[in-house]
Amino acid sequence: MCVERTSRLQPGIGFGSGPTGTLRSSLRPGVTVPVAPLLPSPASLAASSGPPPPLAPLQLHSLYGGIGAGLGAAGHCNPGNPAVLKEAVEAVVRSFAKHTQGYGRVNVVEALQEFWQMKLTRGADLRNGALVVYEMVPSSSPPYVCYVSLPGGSCFGSFQFCPTKAEARRSAAKIALMNSVFNEHPSRRISDDFIEKSVSEALASFNGNREEADNPNTGIGAFRFMLESNKGKSMLEFQELMTVFQLLHWNGSLKAMRERQCSRQEVLAHYSHRALDDDMRTQMAADWVNREQSVASTVAQEVASTERELEDARLAGRELRFYKEKKDILMLAVGQLNAANTATLPSH
Repeated sequence: MCVERTSRLQPGIGFGSGPTGTLRSSLRPGVTVPVAPLLPSPASLAASSGPPPPLAPLQLHSLYGGIGAGLGAAGHCNPGNPAVLKEAVEAVVRSFAKHTQGYGRVNVVEALQEFWQMKLTRGADLRNGALVVYEMVPSSSPPYVCYVSLPGGSCFGSFQFCPTKAEARRSAAKIALMNSVFNEHPSRRISDDFIEKSVSEALASFNGNREEADNPNTGIGAFRFMLESNKGKSMLEFQELMTVFQLLHWNGSLKAMRERQCSRQEVLAHYSHRALDDDMRTQMAADWVNREQSVASTVAQEVASTERELEDARLAGRELRFYKEKKDILMLAVGQLNAANTATLPSH
């Protein structure tokens, strides 16, 4: 990739913006500054008036409308009834215990770690190893909340009322183990049949025609491109990739890249091979700092909205990385704003 093209694909809105900038600057993840929040529409990489809809189980066809909008690869078991969710999780854990450790009570925290260690020893491509990472939400009283991040980046959280920190850790491990086990089923792999079915559903849902599906410059064509590029991957692996596009959508970066004359195919090709990193998070946080400086309370309102989304998704047993990353980026922006305010306070 040439230097000019790479710079236009950077995620920052406030870096190298404008249609006359280099390709390198145009593909940064940030947006022009100062700017109000910009979000792409469901029909293209353009802007819309509202935030992306929440993740829903297996609605992969919704990708074609806006790369980051309405993604649904993660919610493997997402019933609305908490009792049904609890029953489903317990059933999967018991089944896993039966086939790996015999009958009896299973230590789900150990089982989850052993599951991913087993995947690594069997040749799974885990670039950062098989370590499962737990994060407790600071609290001096119940209910306690715990998040668990899997080696590929997927995140789950305790989905029950947890009176102790240990119970919160077990609850998070249970939902993560259930999704990890489900993810191994052949039906959770992106196959030729799955791609054809998903594209056909997208065409039917949005009154598209077959020519659109074969044209990479259309939304449905971009959707097919994403699926075919990830053929053979599991739903969790695909969701981990899609989290990047969800964040670019939420931050307004996709619209900014389009205004920098980046094609949909360029964006897809570039970010399909780019993992979330501190540079991307920092650039997006800088965009929210600029928005706050333009319109006071913008960040606080977005933090409140994101925390509600995260809480709802956690209690529903859904995959959480998108919401967690949003909150982390916003808190990074809060830290930058606080540091700037402290630096400008008059000395006595």
